Amino acid sequence: MKLYTYDPAPNPQRLALFLKYKGVEIETQQIDLMTQEQLGEAYTSIVPERTVPALVLDDGTLLTEVIGQCIYLESLYPEKPLLGSNARERAQVISWDHKLFMSMFLGVAEVLRNTSKGFVDRAIPGPLNLPQIPELEARGRSRLEFGWQDMNRQLEGKTWLAGDSFSLADIDMAVIHSFSGWVKAQPGEELETVHAYLARVNAELGL
Repeated sequence: MKLYTYDPAPNPQRLALFLKYKGVEIETQQIDLMTQEQLGEAYTSIVPERTVPALVLDDGTLLTEVIGQCIYLESLYPEKPLLGSNARERAQVISWDHKLFMSMFLGVAEVLRNTSKGFVDRAIPGPLNLPQIPELEARGRSRLEFGWQDMNRQLEGKTWLAGDSFSLADIDMAVIHSFSGWVKAQPGEELETVHAYLARVNAELGL
């Protein structure tokens, strides 16, 4: 099994924190996104999607989505579960993972990839070269502002986001918080519930 990744990027951070929490080590190769190594022939011959992280299993199966990678690794390394301990908890964690990705993760991406000079003609990760749409910055910022306010409500009376145990959903929130700093869209000081929760998450992760 081999992992292709780029440590500074947010999706690789989600998987890296998942592995670190479980104490799992995998053979890893860094793919330098800053030099667009992911677009080169050597990498695309292995990962046609041109994205990271990518996990190649021992039988050659390629997994390119973090949630799929985590589900597979959880089955191999069930200690310190991060996808719940029963069917209900598993459904809660996966539902939150999808919700956070489709809302707040993509909110940051809309801002970053449509305003940064580094993403000119690369507004969407993957094999297509697509132009930036600067107008999407405002939509992304609105999604993030609402997302933080919604999280402040959702977390009232909770220790963790999805059920009673620390999970991948909490890792997602830690990465979203860090990622949102790239576009100066972190939660305001008035969202005290969110900040208290993030402090618990960071402590659990040893950050």
